[in-house]
Amino acid sequence: MLLIIAPVIVFCVFVAKELMNSFSYGLGLPVMVVAVVFTAYDLSLLFLTSGRDPGIIPRNAHPPEPEGFEGNAEVGANQTPPLRLPRVKDVVVNGITVKTKYCDTCMLYRPPRCSHCSICNNCVERFDHHCPWVGQCIGLRNYRFFYMFVFSTTLLCLYVFGFSWVYIIKIRDAEQITIWKAMAKTPASIALVVYTFIAVWFVGGLSVFHLYLMSTNQTTYENFRYRYDQRANPYNRGVVENIKEIFFTPIPASRNNFGARVPQEQGLRPRSTNGFMSPNMGRAVGDIEMGRKPVAWDEPRMAAEIGDLGGLGNLLEDKDGRFRNASPDLSRDALVVGGLDEQGSSVMNPPRTSWGVEAGR
Repeated sequence: MLLIIAPVIVFCVFVAKELMNSFSYGLGLPVMVVAVVFTAYDLSLLFLTSGRDPGIIPRNAHPPEPEGFEGNAEVGANQTPPLRLPRVKDVVVNGITVKTKYCDTCMLYRPPRCSHCSICNNCVERFDHHCPWVGQCIGLRNYRFFYMFVFSTTLLCLYVFGFSWVYIIKIRDAEQITIWKAMAKTPASIALVVYTFIAVWFVGGLSVFHLYLMSTNQTTYENFRYRYDQRANPYNRGVVENIKEIFFTPIPASRNNFGARVPQEQGLRPRSTNGFMSPNMGRAVGDIEMGRKPVAWDEPRMAAEIGDLGGLGNLLEDKDGRFRNASPDLSRDALVVGGLDEQGSSVMNPPRTSWGVEAGR
């Protein structure tokens, strides 16, 4: 916002205000009015892009079950072997087979053109890219406003750039001096010319690039990853239809209710997975897209079970490593609670300790 508002304020104070007196019949007033109105329009598009749900797909609470599985099927003697979910699935789009991947974080098969954003940590429909300038993913529900924002910013840069030069030329003609001396008399115009000249290469280049993507019905992610110029694009329906899809089709409703209250879980309850396993279950798993440290699948369960032992508040250790409310001879190696030793391993025959000896007395 600062990169947009600050130069417009400089333009209105030092350029547009002076041009109001340079044009006859009050034609200088629209120069400032257009700058202010167009800036407000540009900022509204920025808010629509940044504050709108880009198309986040809600996460599943449990992994999906493989298709075609019968819950009562048994193999062997009273046991069902675990079935691993396939890593990818094939989906036909306009006669072309497209692979959809399983997301371990969201526990769902991503729809076509969906990808998991490593910054937002969400699966986004028609994922284009994550824009750090607007602080939001660009996807199905806000791509239209993103392009309008970038294109309007390009027009605003050209507007300020052009009228800054008009003011310089007005000074040159009014005082009959060289263009260099006229530029020296209005340093604000020179600063705006340099600033907008640099900025227009970024936003203007981005506008042209996304115009190409829209005309071919690609996303930034697909353009850099799949290279549809080397193979058929299943989503390309022609330039006119592609542009209509972006700007003239209804925006689907959000799948999320961000104003709803989050239900509070009543403790940790074991859940049945019907013998199904995630594609990565059973080995150390790290979210490849998130770059997380690999974690064993049973670590969260073990952490929860150990956390349930927190009610043993009467057995807190003192500075010497012993337990305050236990016998003086009770060491940490002798503690056995509910069949678990201190490390959480199962103990069938606990060793005889001084506590047991004194108890026998």
